[in-house]
Amino acid sequence: MQYHRGVTKRLTEVARKAGVSEATVSRVLNGRGGVSEATRTAVLTALDVLGYERPTKLRGERARLVGLVLPELQNPIFPALAEVVTGSLAQRGYTPALCARTIGGVSEADYVEMLLDHQVSGVIFAGGSYALADAPHEHYRRLTDRGLPVVLVNAGVDELSFPRVSTDDAVAVEQAYGHLRSLGHSRIGMVLGPEGHVPSRRKLDAMVRAANWADDRECVERSSFSLEGARVAASRLIERGVTGIICASDVLALGAIRAARRSGRAVPAEVSVVGFDDSAFMTCTDPPLTTVRQPIETMGQAAVDLLVTQIEGAGVLHDELLFEPELVVRGSTAPAPGR
Repeated sequence: MQYHRGVTKRLTEVARKAGVSEATVSRVLNGRGGVSEATRTAVLTALDVLGYERPTKLRGERARLVGLVLPELQNPIFPALAEVVTGSLAQRGYTPALCARTIGGVSEADYVEMLLDHQVSGVIFAGGSYALADAPHEHYRRLTDRGLPVVLVNAGVDELSFPRVSTDDAVAVEQAYGHLRSLGHSRIGMVLGPEGHVPSRRKLDAMVRAANWADDRECVERSSFSLEGARVAASRLIERGVTGIICASDVLALGAIRAARRSGRAVPAEVSVVGFDDSAFMTCTDPPLTTVRQPIETMGQAAVDLLVTQIEGAGVLHDELLFEPELVVRGSTAPAPGR
């Protein structure tokens, strides 16, 4: 390996990251002997994590590096999933590489290219464009072409055949709808994600069955997964006389609460709101949010298990694993007005 300017800094950073001496790093990068396999793996993983290019003769080896690609970190449910997945990967001897998208930042497709360049062993996606029917999916096919192990968290379009770990959206809606009906609500609406969002589509299908809707146009509003988008969507439902609102995420539910208050209605006395996720701090909102809890810890561990099984060559499970959610009743729901 021929060094250029900055090599001393690189050796120092890689040595610090791997917990070894600079001399050991140099031996690994130059392919010399006298280094244990565990130390060699630690050095190469440190090189990958820090974003340094491997020497040409070492590029054919996949690192024990696994990508975790998230759509954002502002919604608390994604940091919660990241904590479970990264911890579980570390226990299995893999180093997680967290890739979180930002507005105007690196795209999911760009992250895929970066992870491929770093010779990752596999990738776990959560909340990606795989769950949007009208989004581009070519970058997933790049992973398929490479034969790279992949797991998707929470649904996906039908043509992608990766293993999936999902919350059972039908059960979630049945729980939320049953709760509102038990409180006497008959005018119940939904704030969902975009039209092509697969988990939202599943929730709507379940609601149509549960409520026996003949026409859902008056009872459903779509939104981006943002507080302000949800406020606008929920405002339309409230204007139509809805007294109970089921939302596709906790963030959407908080937007619905804001909409009710801006319209002069009290939550939960006049409008009840149910979220989905049970992300961090939902006990601290005003009022504390009634929501359907995703079993994030169980799902995150299952995603890692599925991925590691593929990496180790023990086969691929193409079925979708569905995990049952749990209704958590707090202060944002109450008996319907007049009951």
